[in-house]
Amino acid sequence: MNGEGTIALPPGIEASISREALANLPVSRYAGEICLVDCVDELARAMADLARESVAGFDTETRPAFKKGESHLPCLVQIASARAVYLFRLHDAIVLDALADFLSDRRVCKAGIGLADDLRTLKHVFPFEATGMLDLGTIAKRHGLAQSGLRNLAGLFLGVRITKGAKTSNWAAPSLSPAQITYAATDAWICRELFLKFDALGLISASRTGIRLADPAGPE
Repeated sequence: MNGEGTIALPPGIEASISREALANLPVSRYAGEICLVDCVDELARAMADLARESVAGFDTETRPAFKKGESHLPCLVQIASARAVYLFRLHDAIVLDALADFLSDRRVCKAGIGLADDLRTLKHVFPFEATGMLDLGTIAKRHGLAQSGLRNLAGLFLGVRITKGAKTSNWAAPSLSPAQITYAATDAWICRELFLKFDALGLISASRTGIRLADPAGPE
């Protein structure tokens, strides 16, 4: 370890990336199958596919707040498997029940960034017990990276740039635009790709003794 509680990065991995370097990287967007789950059959297919996974990318989207004191709850959950990304809008009880089951399935590692906040706010939408949640930002910090957000990590470890174009759009709109759908799917997909890269570099196993899975009450 280098410094208190810090694990050295593998050779060839930089500890930071400048705005200029990030801006010069090629843009990457998810180009695989995206399923906006809006019927019982699609829900069953999505959950069957995700149950086959050992790791899934996980993210949420929330309608932005532009006024002081204003806040909103998450309205979309994105989950990436090796074969597709599934987008779940949070207005149907059957979808919420299925997501609660998935989040409690300890057989599938759910990898994401800032999971403590995501899980805490999701609990205001529907009840669940989260297990198998792994925060990649926490692992990055454990290895001495101050830049632990999704876009910086994608630049550092995957050599790609993720755009922010749809981030502040209305995620509670009656229908999502193609740009929103691609943006949401890309974030979940990149989380899974980062997990696979971290795992290949040994960052996951090196951190296991020093961190715990993400806790909805906040990181330890």
